[in-house]
Amino acid sequence: MWDFFIFSLMRKTIIPVCFVGIAALFLSCGESRQVSQKSESESSVSRIISLSANSTVSEARIARDLEYLASDELMGRNTGSEGIEKAAVHIEEAFRKIDLPPFFETYRDSFPVKGVNGYNLVALKEGTDPGLKDEFIIIGAHYDHIGSGKPVAGDTLANGANDNASGTVAVLELARQFSGIETKRSILFALYSAEEMGLVGSDHLAKKLKKADLDLYAMLSVEMIGIPMQERDYAAYLTGYEISNLAERFNAYAGDKVLGFLPQAKEYNLFRRSDNYPFFREFEVPAQTISTFDFTNYEYYHHVKDEFEHMDTAHMAELIEKLIPGIIGMANSNEREIKMTK
Repeated sequence: MWDFFIFSLMRKTIIPVCFVGIAALFLSCGESRQVSQKSESESSVSRIISLSANSTVSEARIARDLEYLASDELMGRNTGSEGIEKAAVHIEEAFRKIDLPPFFETYRDSFPVKGVNGYNLVALKEGTDPGLKDEFIIIGAHYDHIGSGKPVAGDTLANGANDNASGTVAVLELARQFSGIETKRSILFALYSAEEMGLVGSDHLAKKLKKADLDLYAMLSVEMIGIPMQERDYAAYLTGYEISNLAERFNAYAGDKVLGFLPQAKEYNLFRRSDNYPFFREFEVPAQTISTFDFTNYEYYHHVKDEFEHMDTAHMAELIEKLIPGIIGMANSNEREIKMTK
């Protein structure tokens, strides 16, 4: 996930009656417009909530996926290893089971990196609106990890449960949910490798999609969500919070404060340190990361004890459930409401 250096930083006037009448008229018109706008907003939220009411997010399924991806069998999912190949096959099978087709000829988007082959995996949820389906949202996460780490009691495998099997599982579960939800815009569900080598996979995909002139509306990356934050009035934080209105619109769609601002994310410039950044750089649209790692709630970053047993799957299921209405709102708004503000 985030670069190592972050952890080295851790820490009485009378008015004629006619004018009164005119003023009252304008005021009443203004109030009518406000009521109308409020009604439209409330109606929109109601429609989104209705669409998401049939979601079947399964904690048991999340736990199964997470336990496998963070198992010793996958040997820490280092890019180019036998273990990450098993992870890639697992992701491909998950996409096939929910009938999401590959965006490219196959699910795999291949690239060379440091003498080995890396694979991004990209599935397509096609939009239904003739005028909007060529606009895309990307929901992604990196599925690689570092392979091994400093030994602890003879264990050298860095299984990367929180970093970033948790984000991978979230993307797979969101893909399952949206395979049964109609959206006006198209959605790409993307899992990247070689993030731990310097955002190589996401950089490759961003450049490839830009060259193909893909119309990217917004992008969300999911990173380290295995443990909940404490004493926050939001469910997850959004990197680059101040550069766009994404959090504001997302929360409005969801009718809840799902995404918030974490001061440390700005202090440590996390916006530039995860897979969202290559997409922002190439497309100059809102491309930001969702996370619940807040520098106080988890001590096993790039550590061999970043294991499944430490993950809170009930929290993960609850957070994924909260993300669904916001994504529905993004994918179904008639206008491009999510915009850069800086």
